[in-house]
Amino acid sequence: METVLVIGGGGREHAIVRALAPDAEVYALASNRNPGIDALTEGVEIADGTDTDAVVAYAAEIGADAAVVGPESALAAGVADALAEAGVFTFGPTAEAARIETDKAYQREFMAENEIPGTPGFETFDSAAAAADYVEEVDEDVAVKPTGLTGGKGVRVTGDQVSHAEAADYVRESGHDEWVIEERLVGEEFTVQAFVADGVVRPTPAVQDHKRAYEGDEGPNTGGMGSYSDAGPMLPFMTRGDYHDAVEILSATVDALPEYTGVLYGQFMLTSEGPKVVEFNARFGDPEAMNVLPVMRTPLLDIVTAAREGDRLPEPAFDNRATVCKYAVPAGYPTGPDSGAEITVDESTVEAAAEAHGGDALLFYASVDARDEGLFTTTSRSFAVVGVADDIPTAEAIAADALDAAGEGLRVREDVGTEELVQSRIDHMASLRD
Repeated sequence: METVLVIGGGGREHAIVRALAPDAEVYALASNRNPGIDALTEGVEIADGTDTDAVVAYAAEIGADAAVVGPESALAAGVADALAEAGVFTFGPTAEAARIETDKAYQREFMAENEIPGTPGFETFDSAAAAADYVEEVDEDVAVKPTGLTGGKGVRVTGDQVSHAEAADYVRESGHDEWVIEERLVGEEFTVQAFVADGVVRPTPAVQDHKRAYEGDEGPNTGGMGSYSDAGPMLPFMTRGDYHDAVEILSATVDALPEYTGVLYGQFMLTSEGPKVVEFNARFGDPEAMNVLPVMRTPLLDIVTAAREGDRLPEPAFDNRATVCKYAVPAGYPTGPDSGAEITVDESTVEAAAEAHGGDALLFYASVDARDEGLFTTTSRSFAVVGVADDIPTAEAIAADALDAAGEGLRVREDVGTEELVQSRIDHMASLRD
C-alpha cells in the first residue's frame, strides 16, 4: 500500500486526507492538531509546514512514497522542491511554478506575455506611494492587490468595498511595497480547479465561494465563509460555454507552464464578455476542495500515482450531486478572532441532518487545535459542514441543520447556498447578459 504524506492541518487538508485514506496509508504534518485528520491518518507530526527540513525528515521517517501539499505558504517555501530533492514525489508545484499564485505581479505579467485569454487590464508598482497615487487619480474603479500572499484577505475593490481615497490609504498603511492595480471586474465569481501533470488538464466541477464575512455579501474579505456546487460541472448562472471557456483558460495557462504538477485553481469573474481571471492559485481552494472531493468517484490516489509514474492522468468521474459547504468561525473573525477559546462540536447533529433530508452530511475540521483538555479555536476558521444531495436546496438544508453542531463562541454565514442567494446570482448574470 502507498504511503502518502499530506502537508497542512485545515479543512482543505482534512478533505484531501479523507479522499486518500481508503486507498493509502496517510500521514500528516501540520502546525495544529486537527481531530478529523488525526482520526484518518496513521500519524501526525506537529511542525511548521514551511519548515522544509522538518517536512523532509518526517517524509523519510514514514517512508513516504508521495506527498500532497495543501497550503500555499508551504509551496512558496519550496516544500515540493525539497521533497523532490529527497526523492519523494510531490503532487504540488515547485516554488517557481507556484509563483502563478504567490506573486500577483508575476501572474499578470506572465498572462500578458503568454496572451492568456481572460487577462484583465492591470498596472504593477514597486512603490506603495506610487500605487496609492495612481489609485487616487484613476477615473475607473479598480481592484487593489498586494503582490504577495495575504490569505485571501488582501484585496480591496473601489466602487464596491471602499472609495478611491480609502483604497489609497489602505495601500499606504498596509506595509506592502509591491502592488497590482487592475480593472474592476463586474459579474459573478466562480472557481474551476483542475488536476495537472505533464501538460494534461483534468477539470473538476465549478464552485462559487463566498469571501465576504457577513450575509448579503457584506463586510471584509475572509478566507471563505462557504461555497456551493451544482449537480454537474456548471453553476446555475453559467452556461456550458462559460465552463468550457474557463477550462480553455486553464489549458492555455498550463501550455505556458509545461512543468506544472498539482492542482491549478482558476478564480474567474463571469462578465458580460465571458470569464476573466481574478487570480490563479497553485493548490486546492479552501473551502472548494470540500465541494469537489466528496463527489469525486475516481480515487485521488490514482491521480497522484499517475502523475508520479508519468502516465496520462485519468479523467476524473463525479457524482451528479450538489454540495453546500458552510463554515463556523470564531467570534470576531476575520478582524479580531477569539483565538484560544474552548469550543464544542456535536458530531451527532451532523449525522442527524443527513438522515432528516435524505442526503449526506460531512464534517471537516479546520483551524482548530485538539488538546488533552478540549478543542480550541485559532485565529482562522474552525470547522465546515458540507451537505451533499441531488439538488442545491436539499444540500443547503442539510448544511444548515448540520451547523447546529456549533456550540457557543462560533459564528456562521447562514445565506450560503440558499435559494434566495442562488437566484440573485442567476438574476444578476441575466441582467448583465441583457
